[in-house]
Amino acid sequence: MTLKLSAPQFDLAKTLNCGQVFHWIEANNGFYGAIGDLPVFVRQRGEILMVEGEAHPRAGSRELAPPLERIVSDYFALDHPLAEICRSFPNDEAMSIAADYCQGLRIIRQPKWECLATFICSSMKQVAHIRQMSHALRTRFGERREISGEDVSTFPTAARLSELSERQLRDCALGYRAKNLLATAKMVASEAALDDWQELSDENLMTKLCALPGVGPKVANCVMLFAYERLRAFPIDVWIERVLREQYFRGKRKPTAAKLRAFTAAYFGNHGGYAQQYLFHHARTGSPKQPGSGGSPNRHRKNGDCG
Repeated sequence: MTLKLSAPQFDLAKTLNCGQVFHWIEANNGFYGAIGDLPVFVRQRGEILMVEGEAHPRAGSRELAPPLERIVSDYFALDHPLAEICRSFPNDEAMSIAADYCQGLRIIRQPKWECLATFICSSMKQVAHIRQMSHALRTRFGERREISGEDVSTFPTAARLSELSERQLRDCALGYRAKNLLATAKMVASEAALDDWQELSDENLMTKLCALPGVGPKVANCVMLFAYERLRAFPIDVWIERVLREQYFRGKRKPTAAKLRAFTAAYFGNHGGYAQQYLFHHARTGSPKQPGSGGSPNRHRKNGDCG
């Protein structure tokens, strides 16, 4: 099935390449990937998305799947009032430059387990390495699908990963992250109902996430932002810490982590997650000087956190 989907104020490439998701493959003037267990091929032509995907649920499905159009629109958050969100940003030079550079970038709604597992794997890793780990987990333990002549693999469920050994996960280049991913997969498969956490307050959701192996405040904020749509969440990694220090604390004593958290919550407000992602993406790909680069561009995310 092929459909045309209206997508004003949306940039597909920026959205998929900004470091919030790691499995989409760019080819044939579009992107191949999976939304949950649904393989899709997406191309952008101006304000129109050309989407190829399954018209109906797979054979054996017990429930009628939502229409493809709704699945894609929801995933790419085409309902977010992007112009209104951008108008809510603080009126300062750094934010204005980042917002102009990132026009059309939207924070997508990721499947909760997939997002959580991916960011557990991301600790102290560059984007290219995170992509490699995601690809290995998908191809070895996910389910293979086909779309437009290309193979696409889904992300393995928590139940599937919980059955594996730590050695099998280490073979996907996870290193010490394998232990944490396996322990969390077992908890999610047996007791931690991630969907049930959707209605929790931000504070309680943070507490629940940080109780999982391999999840600290930075990873938890990533999951809150990218999977639970808590648009106030403001993950702080080395990139964002440097942006904040250079743009908002210049000439002052180095702020503590607590001070940075308090500042970002008060200054960036209800759409802090969007502001964070715009500042991060501009710092990582648009600025001539990057964190830890000695002045030369470095387009990889380090410390594994979502930026």
